[in-house]
Amino acid sequence: MEMKRLHSGKLRAVGYEPRDRLLRVEFDNGRVVEHSGVGDEVWRRLSTSGSAWSYYRDNVEEEYTSRFVAATETAEKRPNPLDELFKK
Repeated sequence: MEMKRLHSGKLRAVGYEPRDRLLRVEFDNGRVVEHSGVGDEVWRRLSTSGSAWSYYRDNVEEEYTSRFVAATETAEKRPNPLDELFKK
C-alpha cells in the first residue's frame, strides 16, 4: 500500500487500499493502525484535507473498526543524526 506522508497533528502518513476499503494510518510515535470499511470519499477528504488530523479525529477514528498493525521505531529510539557529529 502506498503511503502519503503528512505532518498534521499526530499523523505522519496515510494510505488506502480501495479494493479492500482499508485505511492505514501512521502516527508520530510510530504506531500504525488500520481501519476497515472506509469508503473512497472519506479517503479522498482525509488525504486532501488542510487539517488531516482534525478530519481523522472527527470522521474516522471512532467511526470505523480499527486494529493495531505495527509500531515502527519510536521517535525516542530513532538515532539522532547529530549524534555522529557530537560523539564523546
